[in-house]
Amino acid sequence: MYIVKTPWWLRALYPSLIWRLPAAEKVIYLTFDDGPHEIATPFVLDVLKQYNAKATFFCIGKNVLQHAEIYAQVIAEGHAVGNHTAHHANGWKVDDEKYMQEITEAAECIHSNLFRPPYGRIKRSQIKQLQKRANNNSTLQSTKLPFKIIMWDILSGDFDVTLGKEVCYKNVVSNTVPGAIIVFHDSAKAWDRLSYALPLVMEYFTKKGYRFEAIQFK
Repeated sequence: MYIVKTPWWLRALYPSLIWRLPAAEKVIYLTFDDGPHEIATPFVLDVLKQYNAKATFFCIGKNVLQHAEIYAQVIAEGHAVGNHTAHHANGWKVDDEKYMQEITEAAECIHSNLFRPPYGRIKRSQIKQLQKRANNNSTLQSTKLPFKIIMWDILSGDFDVTLGKEVCYKNVVSNTVPGAIIVFHDSAKAWDRLSYALPLVMEYFTKKGYRFEAIQFK
């Protein structure tokens, strides 16, 4: 089960997490989780380039090591990257120490002050530990922490293998507002829906005068 549009009460429960960004203009923030992937990520990069768009890639550490050249291409083309743990750890299913180890390991190859919890599952204690240990851990300090924990406004649903690709597209275009943070996945599991929906989403919002920017905090 998942909610396409993040409700106000969930944002209110976790106000220190970033669900949407302020926007006085027509700006939206595309994000891609779980890469790099040998097929999906180059496809995403090609589509983004067609629209002169920037995005944010929340990468898994083991995938960065496996596809270092693709990861380097993401950065070279001006996109932002974020830490998504080393092995896609579920914060609800591991203890805090293990969770921080996952983040620290990923930080060795993903130099970013952005973090997104896999599955969106993170305990309040882990949020606190993340900030505390970021200030005391030499590996994490090199990433200009403290982390900004980036959640989302809209889930495209591309990870849902039971979802029709047209519904994935409609999930995005029906719910997006300026400043929205939108989640896609550059992964094998999401490929059928991603490859259909992303080009249509880009075309739709470009025609409506939107631009696509990467998430950045200094």
